[in-house]
Amino acid sequence: MQLIRRIGIISKPGGDRAKTVIPELMEWLKERKISVRYDRETAEYLGKTDGVTRDEVPEQCQFLIVLGGDGTLLSAARAIAGRDIPLFAVNLGGLGFLTAISVEELYPELERAFRGEHRIALRRMLHCELWRKEERVAKYDALNDVVVTKAALARMIDVETFVDNHFVCQYKADGLIVSTPTGSTAYSLSAGGPIVFPSVAALCITPICPHMLTNRPVIVPDESIIKLVSHAANETAYLTIDGQVGTSLQQEDRVVCRRSDQAIHLIRPPRMLFFDVLREKLSWGER
Repeated sequence: MQLIRRIGIISKPGGDRAKTVIPELMEWLKERKISVRYDRETAEYLGKTDGVTRDEVPEQCQFLIVLGGDGTLLSAARAIAGRDIPLFAVNLGGLGFLTAISVEELYPELERAFRGEHRIALRRMLHCELWRKEERVAKYDALNDVVVTKAALARMIDVETFVDNHFVCQYKADGLIVSTPTGSTAYSLSAGGPIVFPSVAALCITPICPHMLTNRPVIVPDESIIKLVSHAANETAYLTIDGQVGTSLQQEDRVVCRRSDQAIHLIRPPRMLFFDVLREKLSWGER
């Protein structure tokens, strides 16, 4: 096992619990002679100004602690940018499908992880490219989903969809979601998509409020290449990555999605498996 000597911390801004958790955590790490690199949000909780951007936090770190909710974890996953760094995600409130470690479990689970006794779940990401005419104008990697949706006040949009160059259909809807198994419990679930077990090698195409009630979510192998062509007028459709970053679309823009070469290594509590999380977060019935 590699001895942990340097970790990174990324925190959700504006959290009441973080005001007490972060100073205590810093003291706990200092006692164990572990150096810390943190983002600007974490620095604010400490009353300091030496924080760095989130993209810079993982540099030379062996371990990354994320304090917040699933949104903070999604941001951290993109900041890691393919580095083989375990993510230790702590839920500071909210639903939190991915941030399954509670504040009460923070120190016991950190001790377990530092001893090399942790369980790691590999979560594959989704690569997306935006093509305008013959030029690639943007590229992204998403942990949850890639979404083409109508802009505010716009009518339904037309999105022509292909899988491996085979025409699927032209959706008339408020939008279309391409999600990973990890993202199947996020926006796709709210739009009526299925829950996909995290290790299943698949991608899910979920329409948002489709005009045709017979349009239903479709699951395809994750080696498929999914192409979405937006026929909406300029600036009336938007491309969003993990609900956090994106850009407006021009008419006939093409969004090409495929399995990413990148994956995140998510530390999971040994006591809690996928269906345990579903029962807890979705309030499913106990036996």
